[in-house]
Amino acid sequence: MTAAYRPRPSVVRRDSGLYGYERALARRGFTPVAGVDEAGRGACAGPLVVAAVVLGREIDGLGDSKLLTEAVRERLHERIMATARAVSVVVIPPREIDERGLHKCNISGMRRAVAGLGLVPGYVLVDGFPVAGLPAPSLAVWKGDQVAACVAAASIVAKVTRDRLMHGLDETYPQYGFALHKGYVTPGHRRALARHGPCAQHRFSFVTVARVTHGTPVPAGGLWTGQDGDMRENEVGAGVL
Repeated sequence: MTAAYRPRPSVVRRDSGLYGYERALARRGFTPVAGVDEAGRGACAGPLVVAAVVLGREIDGLGDSKLLTEAVRERLHERIMATARAVSVVVIPPREIDERGLHKCNISGMRRAVAGLGLVPGYVLVDGFPVAGLPAPSLAVWKGDQVAACVAAASIVAKVTRDRLMHGLDETYPQYGFALHKGYVTPGHRRALARHGPCAQHRFSFVTVARVTHGTPVPAGGLWTGQDGDMRENEVGAGVL
């Protein structure tokens, strides 16, 4: 396996734009570059969705999916799917998250997404934290969906895929309002949980659901606010992720 190459700050300029990482890696022969990101990590209901993307042509307007409007995400998703060299999506259901743990599912989902691309990338950029066991050198990029185009594309694919799944679940479980809050903790979602109890699409290992099911108190740090303003949730006994 090729030794990992980590672009130096002098190589990837702050003003080099979203394609700075890909261009720096390409200059050193690390192509194609895959980006990996997930959606639904902080929700207490619904699946965790992981996407890996190898872009083809450059796409204007990419960015952190959580900071884009739904209409913009849908438009960019269509362009990504039409022009990307490869896209792979992994959907991990709530029961598997409860059985294996969120972080293990997240890591294995990223490995599976890269393996499902149908090509071996020359390099992998991962949003947030390192992932061992990938078939190519890799780099964990803090807020990667804001600084690397392929990670931003993966973020959009994961988010749009998950939102569509949550709309489908809303038809099966209309009492929870999944289409509105997408499984994240909101006052309305908490009221629905208190009134109806959890369903099969809830994550029973997460604090809000455990509180309803077993009377477990929500520990300090059990809930936190994400960048988009939605409440995020941790597993019972976990620290802020």
